[in-house]
Amino acid sequence: MSHLLIHGGRVIDPASGFDQTADVLICDDVVIEIDRVSPGRDVQRIDAEGCIVAPGLIDVHVHLREPHPDHEETIHSGCAAAIKGGFTTVCCMPNTQPPTDSVPLVELLRSKGDRAKGARLFVAGCATNDRRGEQMAAIAGMAKAGAVAFTDDGHCVADAGLMDKVLRTVHAAGRCFMQHCQDPTLTQHADMNAGPLATKLGLTGWPAVAEETIIDRDIRLNRSIGCRYHAQHLSSGDSVEIIRRARAEGQPVTAEVTPHHLLLNEDLCDGYNTMAKVNPPLRTPTDIDQLKAGIADGTITILATDHAPHPLHRKQVDFADAAFGIVGLDCALPLYIKALIGGPDERGVIDWPAMLAMMTINPARLLGLDRMGLGALAVGGPADVTVIDPQLPWTIDPDEFASRGKNCPFTGWNVQGRAVATIVAGELRLMRAGARAQT
Repeated sequence: MSHLLIHGGRVIDPASGFDQTADVLICDDVVIEIDRVSPGRDVQRIDAEGCIVAPGLIDVHVHLREPHPDHEETIHSGCAAAIKGGFTTVCCMPNTQPPTDSVPLVELLRSKGDRAKGARLFVAGCATNDRRGEQMAAIAGMAKAGAVAFTDDGHCVADAGLMDKVLRTVHAAGRCFMQHCQDPTLTQHADMNAGPLATKLGLTGWPAVAEETIIDRDIRLNRSIGCRYHAQHLSSGDSVEIIRRARAEGQPVTAEVTPHHLLLNEDLCDGYNTMAKVNPPLRTPTDIDQLKAGIADGTITILATDHAPHPLHRKQVDFADAAFGIVGLDCALPLYIKALIGGPDERGVIDWPAMLAMMTINPARLLGLDRMGLGALAVGGPADVTVIDPQLPWTIDPDEFASRGKNCPFTGWNVQGRAVATIVAGELRLMRAGARAQT
């Protein structure tokens, strides 16, 4: 048996409300004690004084690109990026080539994830065949094969009749549906947020109502169904109010927000900066304020990266031809700290326990992973742990990312806070300066 002691950190487990200085003792792949521990000699020790010890971080929305005939990112590199960013569990989206719309593809990705030896990998399956929005995919079969969620991410299920059928089938399978909220009839050839800047740049505008109308429609469809419904990557402040009302009515509706939609606005697109081209688009400072208000009052319950790596040549083209998306796994944690916890000269939106809940137990509950003990740090539970130095300063440099994608608009940002140790199933998979390991 192998033992690992994480000593003297501020242990925060949002699932139980535990928040105090303690030691965490791990034996093999299980947490066996959370207290003041006097270990024996044959124990590997991590000195976590001044650090936060949290359940392993979970990202419900990443793009790892496999299967794909010629993409740079792989499950191996993506799961390595997750570990480097402090994430012990990720859920990969099905907008791959070919799309993940069948049992064999779900099984293939799960197998590749097991072999990657990085973060734990869970799979979202397509809601419709080939993500075309025409015929429902084999949802029941993929659920039995291990798919934890369903979505046509990158595309919206635009047909209301088909959407009704999908919600009923996903609900019967005991899974959640994750909607890419974008009415395609309002966003054809759209490049960035609709407004004066898009007009000035001669780019096609992407109105916020394209997001809002889909969320409103889906919530109305779901009232008589009760499927766990999750709105992906919110960008519009008015979307928050729609979800706020639905949650007040007791509907099983959740939503996520990304680092870039909390920290960047449409002005970054000026000068045709393709690193700022994302889907949904960066919007206005007012939208950002409304997103943060939604986090503060509990309307938005999950933080997700929408990690979307691309080869640089897909960004080094005209804005209208550039790929949508940015990488996120390697650097999301300090960006969330900046946006939500704040610093000496910045007003915070929420505290550490609230932010960690949005990155641990809340996403675990969405995907049903809490039934495995994931998302929590408890005696007898799985030893997935992230140790965070909240004061560690560093500069974001994509050349140091484990992800093969370098499309990052945060290059050169000076940030504070970083995962200094990432542990999956009791195995120390990341150790960097800031936490000290001893044997």
